[in-house]
Amino acid sequence: MTDIRSEAELRKIAERRADAKLGFRTHLVVFFLVNSGLVGLNLLSSPNVFWFQWPLFGWGIGLVAHGVSVYGLPANDREKMVQAELERLKRRG
Repeated sequence: MTDIRSEAELRKIAERRADAKLGFRTHLVVFFLVNSGLVGLNLLSSPNVFWFQWPLFGWGIGLVAHGVSVYGLPANDREKMVQAELERLKRRG
């Protein structure tokens, strides 16, 4: 199976991947800024009770999932699956 794509299709894929990476970077920066503020607020308001760890942990799970979806899995797995399904459908007629 030959994978021939036009320049416009390749550009669209490249833009989507770049947008996903930029989205993750923005998520990461916001995570650190907000959680730094929460740590500071916690230490100023109630230094004997560390509640900041709960939002940090919960949001951290989401951040890790976002990172895995952007960087951790091969980007072309979905495309390979789509192509395989198309081939199966074509063989059925």
